[in-house]
Amino acid sequence: MNEMFLLKLGEIVLKGGNKFQFENRLKTNVARRMRPFGDFRVYIVQSTVYIEPENDACDLEGAWDACHFIFGVVSLCRCRPCEKNLDDIFEKAMAYLGDDLRMAKSFKVESKRSDKRFPLTSIGISQEIGGRIAEAVEEIEVDVHHPEYTVYVEVRDHAAYVHGPADPGAGGLPTGVGGRAMVLLSGGIDSPVAGYMIAKRGVELECVHFFSYPYTSELAKDKVLELARLMARYCGKMTVNVVGFTEIQEAIRDNCPEEFFTLIMRRFMMKIAERIALDHGCGCLVTGENLGQVASQTMEAMAVTAASVDLPIFQPLIGMDKEEIVTIARKIGTMETSILPYEDCCTVFTPRHPKTKPTKAQVDHACEKLDFDALIERALADTEMIRVRYHG
Repeated sequence: MNEMFLLKLGEIVLKGGNKFQFENRLKTNVARRMRPFGDFRVYIVQSTVYIEPENDACDLEGAWDACHFIFGVVSLCRCRPCEKNLDDIFEKAMAYLGDDLRMAKSFKVESKRSDKRFPLTSIGISQEIGGRIAEAVEEIEVDVHHPEYTVYVEVRDHAAYVHGPADPGAGGLPTGVGGRAMVLLSGGIDSPVAGYMIAKRGVELECVHFFSYPYTSELAKDKVLELARLMARYCGKMTVNVVGFTEIQEAIRDNCPEEFFTLIMRRFMMKIAERIALDHGCGCLVTGENLGQVASQTMEAMAVTAASVDLPIFQPLIGMDKEEIVTIARKIGTMETSILPYEDCCTVFTPRHPKTKPTKAQVDHACEKLDFDALIERALADTEMIRVRYHG
């Protein structure tokens, strides 16, 4: 029997009568992620996803790497299936894990027996296999409290499985169980992290990006598309709606008081994002706003911005400090791209002294010369839809 993968479910196991819906979605997601790497059999038994290669042509290394980025999986391991008898379990453990055991100074065996028909208890399996390994590998000692290496034996319904320590999974909930969201994606550090965090709760993502050529360059747009591609490693393929925003920003510059520039720009962004979200079946907007980080992210400013739309606005980073956000950006691989020196439209016509505690009435008055509806319609007409996916 060939090497295979076991993916352990996370909080899905806590779900009640609709648990099967979460499992079915996860199974579908896993099968789709495995497709580029060959023919794999994917099934779920006892809160574990089994991934078996159907033939030798499968790219096990590529598939194994992809498994680390599937939401809904809390841990994963490569394992060797074996017959449910002690002789075969020991033989496969030595053949599969022997090199690692010989490099370690101490070890223990940890067993789980979900098939209660197996004659030995979990402790009995560990003692028997551990004793055989200790005899076979003379230079290693048994240490059940602080072992350098742990051999895992799982006796399940279909077979027994031996493996070494598991890797951590992506956690969260399977993509697609939590609806769809529209992420306002800039070229900065925060918004990709916000998208990742909401996607981790099982939400499918779509993005909207505001592009102000020639004030922002094609390189700036390419940077944002690369950020979306990196997010797709976790979220799956997605659409980025690139909205032409130049006319709106010039209209704000020419007709509005400078201290309100950013607030009015954010109002336009929210209205346009809401229109696209509703057209594309998204139930909320997601932003990378972080309370107090910049002038447009005070409590008063965010309240004014939120008042311009009816869809709920989710702000996963709202109470985090910058170091926490940067840590996640590094973890998901977006940090190096986010800090590339290509500015986005948020830096165009930045006010010298922005209004930090505005009221809705003040902002309404500041933009009364603008024809919101006409500007929004022209921006929507100047929107490019770009599909992105992660290619490794």
